[in-house]
Amino acid sequence: MTDGSRPWPGFPVSSSALPTALLAVVVVASLYLAREVLVPISLALLLSLVLAPLVRLLRNIRIPRALAVIVAVLLAFAVIFSLGALMVSQVNQLAGDLPRYQTTLREKIQTLRGAATSTGTLERASEVLQDLGRELDKPNRSTSFPVPGISDASKRPIPVEVKQPDPGALQTLVALISPLIHPLTTTGIVIIFVIFILMQREDLRNRLIRLAGARDLQRTTAALDDAGQRLSRLFLMQLLLNGGFGIVIGVGLWLIGVPSAPLWGLLGMILRFVPYIGAVISAIFPLILAAAVGPDWSMVLWTAALFLVAEPITGHVIEPMLYGHSTGLSPVAVIASATFWTWLWGPIGLVLATPLTMSLVVLGRHVDQLKFLDVMFGDQPALKPEELVYQRLLAGDPVEAAEQAQEFLKEKPLLSSYYQDVLIEGLKLAQEDAERGLLDEERSVRIRDTVAEIVDDLDTWEDKPVAPPAESSADGKLKSIPVSASPEPVEKPPDIPEEWRSADRVLCIPGLGHLDEAIALMLAQLVTKRGVRARAERSDALSMSRLFSLDTQDVAIICICYIENATSAQMRYAARRLRRKAPDTTIISLLIRDYVDDTQRALSAADGSIERSLDAAVHQIIEIANAAPHRETNAA
Repeated sequence: MTDGSRPWPGFPVSSSALPTALLAVVVVASLYLAREVLVPISLALLLSLVLAPLVRLLRNIRIPRALAVIVAVLLAFAVIFSLGALMVSQVNQLAGDLPRYQTTLREKIQTLRGAATSTGTLERASEVLQDLGRELDKPNRSTSFPVPGISDASKRPIPVEVKQPDPGALQTLVALISPLIHPLTTTGIVIIFVIFILMQREDLRNRLIRLAGARDLQRTTAALDDAGQRLSRLFLMQLLLNGGFGIVIGVGLWLIGVPSAPLWGLLGMILRFVPYIGAVISAIFPLILAAAVGPDWSMVLWTAALFLVAEPITGHVIEPMLYGHSTGLSPVAVIASATFWTWLWGPIGLVLATPLTMSLVVLGRHVDQLKFLDVMFGDQPALKPEELVYQRLLAGDPVEAAEQAQEFLKEKPLLSSYYQDVLIEGLKLAQEDAERGLLDEERSVRIRDTVAEIVDDLDTWEDKPVAPPAESSADGKLKSIPVSASPEPVEKPPDIPEEWRSADRVLCIPGLGHLDEAIALMLAQLVTKRGVRARAERSDALSMSRLFSLDTQDVAIICICYIENATSAQMRYAARRLRRKAPDTTIISLLIRDYVDDTQRALSAADGSIERSLDAAVHQIIEIANAAPHRETNAA
């Protein structure tokens, strides 16, 4: 190990990685060891977010804060205790009725077994396993030897019966109270914390601002407002939505005839807080009970249909109407958070997983130290489109890049828009790495080849006409010209001469290297799609050996493409060499990057014109092609 910052060759490790990992371990261990306290506090925080709008409503009608908080808390826990009592009574009733359903359920199982073993294969396999089990259960007689003088009766064990004394009144009372101590303690802690959080809401907010950073009040206030209002509204909407789902399930099962329908409605409401799988889990028990109660399979089918209709309508129709299509969490984050919090805090952690993770993501969007939470668990793309395409170019993966292009073109159907806004921006990132010495020749070639495959894959895309280039106003700023809204592609404009469509009249030449060649490929394709035949040359087209053999017989326009860091002297030299090679051609320099302001002055009129974007270059070429017949007529 020669470098302390790189203990393993090729794998740079930050000096703060080990302290960060130790901090994460300490945090997780603290969450687990302090779960008896943290679980009630978490429940209290979430419940206070749900009750905050009710307290605010009571305050608006001139009710004092203390009275408003007490009314809201009493109302909330009255509803909770009523639902809990209803659930307990339904469970007791179901436990008493279960023995009546055993016969029907046994018959259903026998029916399914008979259908599954109709071929006899499974039945024979079951008999073999049963025989093997009986053989294993037999006593091992080969190791039993009779002992002379001892009868079999003397070898029998003597039964011993231990009787406990009758418990006293105190022990009976302790046995009754002990199971209730933990839930009552948790409930009491939740009630106390909810009351104090709602009573001291503004004071807690000010203290959090002080801890988060009083110097940046604007950012801290925005974070707390976003976290408070958004989460409060979201949790309240989820509670109402899941409550409505539970009512629909309970009423539906009652109409179908499934016993203990209110119990299953409550279970559906609670389990629906678990994303993706909660509604599925809540359907298992009613389906089993429907199979045990119904004389045939009709009750099971109606129960399954109820869940299959209620959950999609709730999740895909009503839920997006209430608070959008997403909670702000990625699907992987939802599953990972559910697994983590369930492992940490048990079943209550499964219910709290999504709200807790959502709260962390909201804080991560405003607090720099927690930004990684938004990146890991948020539903926003981890990479920008240009960063993603550059990453795929480095990996030499044109498939995913082409899929990204197809998705982009669904919203912006101009091919030039994808090239300009995504692919060229990715090539700019590549050029920045090249200037820092991080992009070698092999990777540059890989990027060029991948761009060539992407361009070839998009060759069948029916593009609309490109927009005219932006014009400069009097103050030097660019004025945008709206893109044509014509939905029909224009592949061969009627005013372009036939020779411009049948021969290669436009030659796209890279200015310096492989990245410039990628620009030339895109430009040649866009020009060809507008009805003017064009071809792109290789990156060494301006070398001494290639320049003499360069075919410019039918070429009318030469466009030199630059995205790499070329100086004005290099641009002038390339333009003048091409002018000597093809003196009758029009030369256009396409400068993709933001070069220095004196580049325009450095290139003389004899060196050709300068364009700053693909759209502008395509527009200039098409204008020259359109004017060609008039120019030839005037010459005649």
